[in-house]
Amino acid sequence: MPLTDLPLERLREYHCDVPAPADFATFWEETLAAARSAATGPATYRPVTDSALRTVDVFDVRFPGWDGQAVAGWLILPRGAAPGDALPAVVRYSPYNNGRGSYLDHLAWPSAGYAHLVVDARGMGDATPDPDPAPGPQSPRGFMTRGIADRDQYVYRRLVTDAVRALDAVRDHPVVDPARVVVSGRSQGGGLALATAGLVGGDAAAALVDVPFLCHFRRGAQIASQGPYTDFTAYLGERQLADPERTFATLDYFDGVHFAPRATAPALFSVALMDPVCPPSTVYAAYHRYAGEREMEVWPFGDHAGGRTAQLAKQLAWVAERGITP
Repeated sequence: MPLTDLPLERLREYHCDVPAPADFATFWEETLAAARSAATGPATYRPVTDSALRTVDVFDVRFPGWDGQAVAGWLILPRGAAPGDALPAVVRYSPYNNGRGSYLDHLAWPSAGYAHLVVDARGMGDATPDPDPAPGPQSPRGFMTRGIADRDQYVYRRLVTDAVRALDAVRDHPVVDPARVVVSGRSQGGGLALATAGLVGGDAAAALVDVPFLCHFRRGAQIASQGPYTDFTAYLGERQLADPERTFATLDYFDGVHFAPRATAPALFSVALMDPVCPPSTVYAAYHRYAGEREMEVWPFGDHAGGRTAQLAKQLAWVAERGITP
């Protein structure tokens, strides 16, 4: 697979000049306040009693997300964790068109002693539906254009809200130290981790932003060779369904380049130079605007899987270096 974007020396200098909407902060303050007000109760944790695992405890989670609607997750704890233990926690957001999957896929962080909340993606996993209507014409190719004609109806308003509410939920858990919660994810999950870090300020102790999607939408739509950014090509080009400027005006409320300047937690990003899904320049566009301490791990021959388990090993070490340890 060839390089998909600019050479590394130019990526390290790449900046975008897309301005944030004037009411960006107000939009998100009102959105999150409404979601918190709509919640009718706290998160629930049902023990998974048929697990064959001996070193961790697994809980099937439901927490109130967008409009108070129940969002699924897995909470995986080191075996025997008890109220008052004040464990650090890692919240993981799901990649595009994926959900929480099996808890067996998420054992590294709890095996290292962390509480680990794995968040389903509404409409994309198998445990959290997206019941909200998406008015207007839709692309048949995926979720990217669901409700895109109106910022209030756009699907990522709901997903970003769910992501923030997941952080709220785990910070309230009795075994977790609320001052040591890390947000994390790959691809869409990385974009949601970045958005959450930008919206919660000091409530996140660190962010692990791995080959993030949802960054610099305009650039992604122009040069990505594989979906889901290419859904915009179908929506705006092949079918001629919408005005491009109006479409990108909606997307500006959900773009990582606008969340990044509001984030203060230390962040470890990663980028893969042969990534056909999230072009490296879109990652650097958000990275260069990130307001907190930041580092970039570069995978010169990585595709959209990035550094795979090698990146996970770096994340475990990086978090420990910042004192976020069990």
